[in-house]
Amino acid sequence: MRLMIAGGGGFRVPLVYRALSSGPFAGLVRELVLFDVDPLRLAAVKAVLLSMGSASDGPGPARSGPAGSGPARSGPARSGPAVSTTTSLAEGLDGTDMVFAAIRPGGTAGRIADERVALGLGLLGQETTGAGGISYALRSIPGMLELAREMKQRCPEAWLVNFTNPAGMVTEALVPVLGSKVIGICDSAGALVQRAARAAGAPLPEGKLDGVGYYGLNHLGWLYRLEAGGKDLLPDLLADAQALSGFEEGRLFPQPFLQSLGCLPNEYLYYYYDTGRAVGAIRGMPQTRGESIHEQQSGLYPTLAAAGPRAFELWDAARRSREEGYLAEARAGGEQRDEEDLAGGGYERVALGVMRALSGGTSSGGAGGVGGAELILNTPNAGAIPGLPADAVVEVPCRVTPDGAVPLPQDRPAAAQLALMQRVKEVERLTVSAAAHGRRDDAVRAFALHPLTDSDELAVELLAGYEAAFPELGLLWRGTD
Repeated sequence: MRLMIAGGGGFRVPLVYRALSSGPFAGLVRELVLFDVDPLRLAAVKAVLLSMGSASDGPGPARSGPAGSGPARSGPARSGPAVSTTTSLAEGLDGTDMVFAAIRPGGTAGRIADERVALGLGLLGQETTGAGGISYALRSIPGMLELAREMKQRCPEAWLVNFTNPAGMVTEALVPVLGSKVIGICDSAGALVQRAARAAGAPLPEGKLDGVGYYGLNHLGWLYRLEAGGKDLLPDLLADAQALSGFEEGRLFPQPFLQSLGCLPNEYLYYYYDTGRAVGAIRGMPQTRGESIHEQQSGLYPTLAAAGPRAFELWDAARRSREEGYLAEARAGGEQRDEEDLAGGGYERVALGVMRALSGGTSSGGAGGVGGAELILNTPNAGAIPGLPADAVVEVPCRVTPDGAVPLPQDRPAAAQLALMQRVKEVERLTVSAAAHGRRDDAVRAFALHPLTDSDELAVELLAGYEAAFPELGLLWRGTD
């Protein structure tokens, strides 16, 4: 299989390569094509992959040519797939069977503006949630639509596995172009389920979600059932303060609140359930998350490109530092993330699990083959969550086979949860309309309707602020009122 990564200079690409080089996903891919518009980023990632051969964590490709306007072919990899790099989207797509997409228009500097414009108005400044997520989507969707249209021309049978954030909105924008050939992924829902299952004493095999009930949108979902041996273990877990304190989501929310809620929220619901504390914590930090990552990566990429055998070591230290700072505003007490969360292995394992199931492979948990793998994914609802439109992209357990991802039916959400999902879904659809069809009024309406804004006046100020930060947004509205 030939896999192309759009955003091949991305920080997490070495995790994908490492997973493809050893363990259950080894042998899935014969050639890995890294496409990026930035040659320096490609050179840095290539240096990391080459240096992995001398690191204990895994092998690297034998050699790889320079990034340029066309593919630069590597020699045979010692254990992993052959690697090529390119700055030409057309050449990267030709002959490709699978595309992973993780692009970031505007780079980490854009993330700073996403956060700061909202914070400047007293609102949550976060990359994917609230106003910052809408701004990010307005920039991400046009580029992803271009990628999807190129795929239709150059590799119409290829699958697109979308990492690009905000993953749910971007996937929804792509479905009209690619249909069932696009699947959105995020690791936060699956990680919540695995952590909760371990805390309840019933760890789940990889690729198997029997007895799991989860419904939501990307970064807005709830684990509401966790069965093992015919018994729902979730009520006892929610009543056990000590067990809850042993994993990330259990520490984010007070135990009495979780017990009264009757389910475990995705970690991003912290921003909805405790907005004031979240905003205060972010404003009290010396840097936003975006500023911290931008500062780290601005110096890191040039260093990696010239680091030779030390590139992987430097990259891995930066990766660990980055993971330690994840959702730091929710850990004001100074508690540290679990060692398992710092080890990596989130997005890439979900993406490669999807790839393996689409190609007819089996999972290590025995859920492959005819039955397919079971993973929490972003895909059209098709009735899986009662109360949401059939064509709305939702985040639910799915069975993945060579025919695609089929969402599994879930219980009807509680009234408050369904109302929040319905409102945020409308925000997402307005944002997609604004980005895909150049409707500025829909962008204003999306900002105003979002529950973390909830103000017509602030919506106007938000869009004006983002237009000032990103002049290219004006091109979206050309020819519209």
